[in-house]
Amino acid sequence: MGDPAGIGPEVVLKALADPAVAPIANWIVVGDARALAMAERSTGVSLCHARLHDAAALAGYEDFSVGRLDARCGAAGVEYVRIATQLCLDGGAEAMVTAPLNKEAVTLNGMAFSGHTEYIAELCGATESRMLLASERLATVHVSTHVALRRACELDTQRILRTIELGNEAMKLLGFAAPRIAVCGLNPHAGEHGLFGEEDERAIAPAIRAAQAAGIRCSGPHAGDTVFLQASRGAYDLVVAMYHDQGHIPMKLIDFEGTVNISLGIPVIRTSVDHGTAFDIAGKNLADARSMKQAMRLAARMAATRRAERSCQRR
Repeated sequence: MGDPAGIGPEVVLKALADPAVAPIANWIVVGDARALAMAERSTGVSLCHARLHDAAALAGYEDFSVGRLDARCGAAGVEYVRIATQLCLDGGAEAMVTAPLNKEAVTLNGMAFSGHTEYIAELCGATESRMLLASERLATVHVSTHVALRRACELDTQRILRTIELGNEAMKLLGFAAPRIAVCGLNPHAGEHGLFGEEDERAIAPAIRAAQAAGIRCSGPHAGDTVFLQASRGAYDLVVAMYHDQGHIPMKLIDFEGTVNISLGIPVIRTSVDHGTAFDIAGKNLADARSMKQAMRLAARMAATRRAERSCQRR
């Protein structure tokens, strides 16, 4: 359900009320009945087509209100993620979809928190998590995300190779038999043969060659200022970005509402909206549920593909 003071409860209710989304899975909402009841009153939409797993994380907090930064809500949102992750690990669910958390609200509890992806990876004991952003027009996977730009520029060939591999696996779950992958350079014009930096030839190109040798359809390094346009026009299925903003800016510019965040490198399927808690409009029935709906569709699609793969392996 996300941070209960944000727009998460609202977009959950609106998405589940959509007759095109509700029947595609057996939905479980992990959250607080109290927060959902408040969202029901503000939207006029009741929880339907889903079972509520009430975490009761807000029990006893009589002064809780929406639209306000609150450490207790940050802690509650993290608890929902923990419960949902455990459901997936235990086999009680095949995939999870997350509404937004507020990093500041979480860290007010004294918890080091850089994002959903990293936290879920920690719960799963995974060490190589990545973030993939996907829309109907474009998909991008990131070599690094929530780190300082200076640190992100310290490229590692093996990390780049593993990112390409994880992106290739994820695109297959999304239905691409042999994904066409473009790998971004780090420097302007992908270094221009060393004129603008040597990282592209030293760190990125060897990773691409290794992926190609393993049978992955990838090319590059490509200039970051043109490859996203080419991909959005159908030349590639996936772009590998070297750092957070290199991938996030074009994705949000091209399709902010329809972009979905997918966690890679973890043993569970996890998708998420690609927007924040939006405290300024929380409780006002103004939130757009399109990203939540798309996140739910992709989670259901990936779960169905994985289920089919496992069924074939057992035969």
